[in-house]
Amino acid sequence: MAVFAHPDDESLLAGGVLAQHADAGARTAVVTATWTAGSHRIPELADALGVLGAGIPRLLGYADARNPASAPGGAVRLVDAPLDEAVGRLVAHIRQFQPDIVVGHDALGQLTGHPDHRRAHQITLLAVEAAGLPHLYPDAGEPWQPAAVYAATHAKSGVRLLGPLLQSAGKTVLAAPDAYVTTTVDVSPWAALKWAAILAHRSEVARERSLPGLLARLPETERAEIIRAESFTRLSLGPAPCDPHRLIA
Repeated sequence: MAVFAHPDDESLLAGGVLAQHADAGARTAVVTATWTAGSHRIPELADALGVLGAGIPRLLGYADARNPASAPGGAVRLVDAPLDEAVGRLVAHIRQFQPDIVVGHDALGQLTGHPDHRRAHQITLLAVEAAGLPHLYPDAGEPWQPAAVYAATHAKSGVRLLGPLLQSAGKTVLAAPDAYVTTTVDVSPWAALKWAAILAHRSEVARERSLPGLLARLPETERAEIIRAESFTRLSLGPAPCDPHRLIA
């Protein structure tokens, strides 16, 4: 299960891995924290998930911090939502789908430090732990503990082309130290599906400063180089081997 802040984050950050797992016969799903049913980006999200084999959109139902059009019904922004409420909504999705692996944003907020990305990272970590504890959110379903949680990230050495591209649009580039990355997946065999999923987010492709729009205007060879690999950090989850009688580093 992937948990990301906005429609298109799933395709840009983990589209290759989602397609890879679906191709292997695994169940996959995507929970999107912002943009609500009735907004124009949800049909685009549905099309992207169809390409990736990730089922139907699963929404937390919050508004984007920077776009009032994301919530036609007037929902609260993700960054303003009560933390306990947001965690509980995600716990319900985790317990219903029962994923072995959860993938989400990193603590930096994915290169640009978007506040929705950072908030989604915090909510995901709390919800993954809470989902396995029966006394937390008892009305959200039977407890389920995922086996692993991974944060999608970008290493400093891995943004040779992507960094300048974002900077050309006036965006910040917050790359993580290389040592922070534990896993880099070559998704070249699924790059065509990943790109098709990105293109499904039509309104973002049409924007000049959005990442889908920037990628769409690149030469194909440069774009292929950028999207062919996805990096992650495996975060600790649950009890780990330790000295049972003292705290150790």
